Amino acid sequence: MRSYEVVEFRAPLKVTDRPTPKPAGSEVLVRTLAAGVCHSDIHIWEGEYDLGGGKKLNVRDRGMTPPFTMGHEIVGEVVALGPEAEGVKVGDRRVVHPWIGCGECVVCRKGEEQLCLKPRFLGVHKPGGYADHVLVPHPRYLVDFGSLTPEQAAPYACSGVTTYGALKKIDPAVRASEPVVLIGAGGLGLMAITVLKAMGGHGAISVDIDAKKRDAAVRTGALATIDGSAPDAAKQIRTATSGGAYGVIDFVGSGATARLGTECLAKGGHYVIVGLFGGDITLSTLFLPWRAVSIQGSYVGSLRELTELMALARAGKVPPIPVMRHPLHEAGATLEKLRRGEVIGRAVLTP
Repeated sequence: MRSYEVVEFRAPLKVTDRPTPKPAGSEVLVRTLAAGVCHSDIHIWEGEYDLGGGKKLNVRDRGMTPPFTMGHEIVGEVVALGPEAEGVKVGDRRVVHPWIGCGECVVCRKGEEQLCLKPRFLGVHKPGGYADHVLVPHPRYLVDFGSLTPEQAAPYACSGVTTYGALKKIDPAVRASEPVVLIGAGGLGLMAITVLKAMGGHGAISVDIDAKKRDAAVRTGALATIDGSAPDAAKQIRTATSGGAYGVIDFVGSGATARLGTECLAKGGHYVIVGLFGGDITLSTLFLPWRAVSIQGSYVGSLRELTELMALARAGKVPPIPVMRHPLHEAGATLEKLRRGEVIGRAVLTP
């Protein structure tokens, strides 16, 4: 089995060959057909997250110690089954839900494994899709993606379920009748435009500092776009939403976007932070009760949410976002392109 591993933070990925694993128990071995390259991979490869105020979170504190194989947006073909694996067969093609928990704690029993304190996330804590094979612990994490191509299906495992999970946190009545403001028009922001429509949403106002990404948002179906770097960006958003936004989702998560997101809220508005860019903000405590706003974090999504999303995709309700295809051996170069902001939509590695 060939994989492209992080052997040292911020260093080039290393090509490694080792025996292909054999599945035991309920495990399933899949041959990688497509693996998305995600912004989260950049933070993992760099070895730290920005907490704001000059503070950093070392990924070693989150259980990530080199060497490891990244890649959590995985589509694979089943090539071998453990003796206890049921529900799939050799030759089946599935998108892999990577956000796997311990299976025993309170959140796991609720079906929210992505919030487990003892995670076994593929591509993060366990070997992922920057390899030609991936070992999946149970068939339940394999989800049918219908007639989509593997390249189209792979981003649903992270960007898709992340946007779906965040959108579900906005009141359904707000989604149906008011524009939802989406900060960031990268892969997540573009997918959110299409997913919102598939959920019966009124539409999205896309905010980004990059004109090319705003153009991509228009092509994807945004109702309007706003330059997030404009001095009056918050005022423009309040005007576009007739007095303030009732739903804002921030796919960047920087100090600047958090300030923008909170400034443009209407009374009773809901601000959901998804992005992991890092930073901090200062809020008056009076701001929260006086305006009755809520601020919430959203981290990827559950297996149930991925299953619901893929049902929408199979029904043709979620048009695929732009995908830039790269061969698997260019994993390191593709990661660098994403870090430089040169990817529109999602980058996907293929064998």
